[in-house]
Amino acid sequence: MSLKLQKPQGKGKAFILAPPARINILHGSVRSSKTISSIIKWIHLVKNEATAECLMVGKTERTLMRNIINPMQEMLPSSVIQVNKGAGEMILYGKRVYLAGANDARSESKIRGQTLQYAYVDEGTIIPEEFMKMLQTRLSEDNAQLYVTTNPDSPYHWMKTELIDAADLIKANIWHFTLADNPYLSPDYVEALKREFTGLWYQRYIEGLWVLAEGVVYPMWDESKHVRPAPTGDMENIVVSVDYGVTNPSVFLMGGIHKPTGNVHVMKELYHDSSQSGQLTDRQLGDLMTGFVDKRVRYITVDPSATSFIAELRSRGYAVREAINDVIPGIQEVSKLLSSETLFIDPSCENMRKEFSAYVWDENAQKRGEDKPKKVNDHCCDALRYLVQDLTTRNRAEISRPSPGMAHVPRGIRSSRSRRSGPAGF
Repeated sequence: MSLKLQKPQGKGKAFILAPPARINILHGSVRSSKTISSIIKWIHLVKNEATAECLMVGKTERTLMRNIINPMQEMLPSSVIQVNKGAGEMILYGKRVYLAGANDARSESKIRGQTLQYAYVDEGTIIPEEFMKMLQTRLSEDNAQLYVTTNPDSPYHWMKTELIDAADLIKANIWHFTLADNPYLSPDYVEALKREFTGLWYQRYIEGLWVLAEGVVYPMWDESKHVRPAPTGDMENIVVSVDYGVTNPSVFLMGGIHKPTGNVHVMKELYHDSSQSGQLTDRQLGDLMTGFVDKRVRYITVDPSATSFIAELRSRGYAVREAINDVIPGIQEVSKLLSSETLFIDPSCENMRKEFSAYVWDENAQKRGEDKPKKVNDHCCDALRYLVQDLTTRNRAEISRPSPGMAHVPRGIRSSRSRRSGPAGF
């Protein structure tokens, strides 16, 4: 097997050479060599030992491609790996490997009836429990093996309580990785990575710990650091995000990227609280939008559940996208920008500033092993997630393009429904 990447050392090498168990879980810090070690092990299994059906799973097929299969294609000659995304399968060393996305509980129906020898799961904690339980029943061939990579989550997450903590009872192999287990990371990169995360995310992603999300969601928020007047010029990729409410507040945020620094700036807000100012129709909210946007705005990204308001905006000729509404990835992205002091809020955004101190984790959800903010005092923070996700995760491939301006945008620009993107290479 000719690999273009460095060979694993230390714990990664020990994992590859160790006798496998039925269940094998690699968990811990980001960038700690979990993924590359598991990929090499997987390639070896399929090439040399697979005699029956194999399956690879990600949150979506798209994230599975980006996180796992694309690196495999870089490592291997094109003659031994061919991907047929339309058919949901890959041919690896002449062996068929099925590919599946598991983004909700109904996904478990995709694998009913399969009989598997080997299965690989990327980012196991974000795969629905129902799917994982069904997958375990499908691994019924002799010497069947399951390989799971994941970053830590809540200590009450079912994967922690039922698999990792019960490893001795169920005879599973559990491998905990830290940044120190990847000898190819430069000290400068490690230090930069540590600066990007604080609080909960530092404990989980840098220290590799399964810890509770407690207290405020953004403990790194600091008015003295993060409140700054938006630049008057050199702003690009300006977007308006909308958290739509009928009986709850509706929030519009305008933000963009400061071209010289790359910083994200929330430039202004519009906050309509129907409980205080009266409920508005979609048409009336659209009128507010007309007075809020300007010709620099590329498009409007809207809470995807607000179908009637999306239709109203499109009827007016606006370019509209349905917002990325995966909560935890959005919170992670906002946290990263706050921690690195590359996200700033204009002083005029009074409601946005107030919400930071009131946006807290839901303790009852934690007991169920779920990370969820309380659904109160969250309207500006939801709109902020939409804005940041569009300026970073969704549009990294687009931000170098000129902004077309959209005071009245051609109707041919259609919205796109985006799926969750897991952190590549983690």
